[in-house]
Amino acid sequence: MTGMPELVAIFNGLGGAASLLVGWTALYASVNISLFSALVIVMSLFIGSVTLSGSLVAFGKLSGKISSGKITFLGQKFVNLLIVAILLGAGCMLIMEPSTNNSWFWIILGGSLLFGIMLVLPIGGADMPVIISMLNAFSGLAACTAGLILDNNLLIVSGSLVGASGVILTNIMCKAMNRTLISVLLSGFNAAKTIQGSQTQGEVKSTTAQDAYYILEAAQRVVIIPGYGMAVSQAQHAVKELKDKLEENNCEVFFAIHPVAGRMPGHMNVLLAEANIPYEQLVEMDEINPQMSSMDVALVIGAIDVVNPSANSNPDSPLYGMPVINVTEARTVFILKRSMNKGFSDVDNPLFYNENSRMLFGDGKDSLSALANEFSD
Repeated sequence: MTGMPELVAIFNGLGGAASLLVGWTALYASVNISLFSALVIVMSLFIGSVTLSGSLVAFGKLSGKISSGKITFLGQKFVNLLIVAILLGAGCMLIMEPSTNNSWFWIILGGSLLFGIMLVLPIGGADMPVIISMLNAFSGLAACTAGLILDNNLLIVSGSLVGASGVILTNIMCKAMNRTLISVLLSGFNAAKTIQGSQTQGEVKSTTAQDAYYILEAAQRVVIIPGYGMAVSQAQHAVKELKDKLEENNCEVFFAIHPVAGRMPGHMNVLLAEANIPYEQLVEMDEINPQMSSMDVALVIGAIDVVNPSANSNPDSPLYGMPVINVTEARTVFILKRSMNKGFSDVDNPLFYNENSRMLFGDGKDSLSALANEFSD
């Protein structure tokens, strides 16, 4: 289940590859192609190629084979615009003279594959749920164009549904990140400004599993905020074990789910479901925030960016305006991290230095198991 984002990326890529091959075959085998058919074939080639190469890059980023951070170079946007201009010109020429024997076909094929790579490379790790959703929409559109070529109503309808739902989901994810759909499509939505000036100052207060246990043992209400760190350490079953111990101690436990926690839409929901955590205990961000002040403990597991208070208070922060889970309102906040490294957005987090925050350093799974074992001793 921790590898599900990579699997989804591969599935999206296979959908694009299928559309690409259908368009290629139709162009190769057909004679006297109509203007509409030529237009659909070119769209199938373009969307299929972009989806295939973009999904392969997304797979590389999610699996760690490619750096999960932003990969950019000077003049990247101008290169993208040049590729788009070339593709538009080549597309028009291929529509007027549809054949695999001319150079326009190969320009579209190679240019589209290159554009798919360029589209995903500048996407940072924290924005991967948005790009996965967008590629899912592209795979639906690719299926729709394949259906038009094959005159298959089932493909047209199913592809349209997947494409439309993917666009809606992408828009929802963008709003959760305080981005716009247009900026996502232009591959610039993660190009947030960098904080200039002084960094966050303060004293970090670390704790141990034993000290944290004394606070958890007395808690009546605990909220757990999972993030990608939970997936990396495969700690979902340890989370379930700790939840059970807390409930045996007459504590009410909630799971606060941010829309972009993890690497794909619903990533945390999938992992928690694998650990048999009841769906009723999973609470959306908008529902948990009004209750946060009544929480005795907020337990943050690798969800650093989605709980960063600078998103609410610091106009100079790249995260400013992004809705976050307001864990600072809880009486005590435990932050499970391996080190003091920043999150995927590479932004300082004032939460680490809050008066009511305690850092529990170490592997997430080991730390959670240690907390659960304290209840057993």
